[in-house]
Amino acid sequence: MTLQRTFSIIKPDAVKKGATGDILHMLQHAGFNIIGMKMLEITKQQAEGFYAVHASRPFFNSLTTFMSSGPIVVLALEKENAIADLRKLMGATDPAKADSGTIRKKHAASIEANAIHGSDAEETAKFELNYFFAGYELAG
Repeated sequence: MTLQRTFSIIKPDAVKKGATGDILHMLQHAGFNIIGMKMLEITKQQAEGFYAVHASRPFFNSLTTFMSSGPIVVLALEKENAIADLRKLMGATDPAKADSGTIRKKHAASIEANAIHGSDAEETAKFELNYFFAGYELAG
């Protein structure tokens, strides 16, 4: 069995409405090991660095403003097939199109305030984990 690591953020909307505990429960229930976790607030500049890949997209300014609008919880997760499994558990970006039983169906309000972020590929996961965690902070 090969464990894979992925990265996730519980976004400001979900933290603000008190959904953090339930989302953590859903992740653990789905077999994810939480090997790193911290709550923090990021500046707009830090959000821009994190989402740099989207810099040319029309939603970039609004996304980075939103992500720096309040506390977030960053997570380092590990399990077999972690990246694909997390994307499935999160549900569609648009909560109206998300399957029932997914985090976004349960907790997201809109395409932007959609409760959770998850890495979309191995390379992205590495970048995102390193953006928020030093190696010694991970318990895996």
